[in-house]
Amino acid sequence: MDERIMQRVATTAGPLQSLSREELELDVRPVTKDPQPKRAKVWVRFGGTPLLVDATVTSWTSTAAAVQFEIAETEYRAWVWASAVREA
Repeated sequence: MDERIMQRVATTAGPLQSLSREELELDVRPVTKDPQPKRAKVWVRFGGTPLLVDATVTSWTSTAAAVQFEIAETEYRAWVWASAVREA
């Protein structure tokens, strides 16, 4: 997607959405942290607007992944459902 469109969505569509503590269930699901994080294509949402971004997967559970990515030199971090992550 065009970087200008992504920047506009990130600044106007609302905050980056991340899974809640209840959804993550980190108290019952083990978290794996990758010493060599992997690149991936990831669906994220700013407000209600979805974007497919190039991201790095830093940690995961059986149902979710922690990702980080940049848009216009701003770094973002979020937890997303595992099904939102695709190989790069």
